[in-house]
Amino acid sequence: MKLGVFTALFSNQSFEEMLDTVQRAGLDTIEIGTGSYPGNAHCPLDELLESEQKRNEYMNAICSRGLQVSALSCHGNPLSPDQKFAMDSHETFVKTVKLASLLDIPVVNCFSGTPGDHEGAKYPNWPVVAWPPEYNDILQWQWEEKLVPYWKKWGRFAQDFNVKIGLELHGGFLVHSPYTLLKLRQLTCEAVGCNLDPSHLWWQGIDPVAAIKILGKEQAIHHFHAKDIYLDQDNINMYGLTDMQPYTSLQTRAWTFRSVGCGHGIEAWSNILGALRLYGYDYVVSIEHEDGLMSIEEGFKRAVDNLQSIMIREQASEMWWA
Repeated sequence: MKLGVFTALFSNQSFEEMLDTVQRAGLDTIEIGTGSYPGNAHCPLDELLESEQKRNEYMNAICSRGLQVSALSCHGNPLSPDQKFAMDSHETFVKTVKLASLLDIPVVNCFSGTPGDHEGAKYPNWPVVAWPPEYNDILQWQWEEKLVPYWKKWGRFAQDFNVKIGLELHGGFLVHSPYTLLKLRQLTCEAVGCNLDPSHLWWQGIDPVAAIKILGKEQAIHHFHAKDIYLDQDNINMYGLTDMQPYTSLQTRAWTFRSVGCGHGIEAWSNILGALRLYGYDYVVSIEHEDGLMSIEEGFKRAVDNLQSIMIREQASEMWWA
């Protein structure tokens, strides 16, 4: 496996400065935002699509530092009832897939999307309970009329460009669990897989190692985000896991994102990396730093140091003792 970083946290740096920062940290890969929620600070999407020379210059800057691109990321909501945001998200996704294909980048990361509860809705609606029964009616309509048709078409579009889709299993979106990911994959195509982030599984009560076993057996893990989370049981007792307080309310939130090793110990992360290797994922571990208690520099360094100590980089040797 290789260690990398999602470069959105270095959006205040220029492209070249960001590359130098990652190189100095001793990492192998970068994951680059192309627009929507992650922004496009390090990827002039339209310019790169239009000019082969600029693409060559762009990749030379990366490769000359001994780095490679693990994925392009364009997390948005192409199913949003806000037609402008939905179209912006969709167009960014389409352009990102085309650019990934041109640059031989194998994965595009994004969200599945969440529509409204009917054609005239103004806002997304994420049903999370089975009763009263109208919530199930909404969910069925969303899957049958919006989610499946979209990804059946655009999953095959990505597949035609030899690009895999990494849907992040993130609360608030219709695909947020191993079950919902595998269900959508079954109804669309194998280009649809996940960008697995343990932090979003932990707060839903899902064991990341168990999720890796489930998804790994189906070869459905296309990318991996390394982000930790702290679960505060006292605050969970007060607010529940679907806590709507802003992320800045660190003292009272039920859960908060942490740098790797600061929410769950190194043993837990070692078990996660071992499960990834055991169940067939041997690609990139991409650090995503969103720790509200640490600076960008300190949180990034903490994640790098902790993961470097447990990374599995070499292929397994023969069992000489067996």
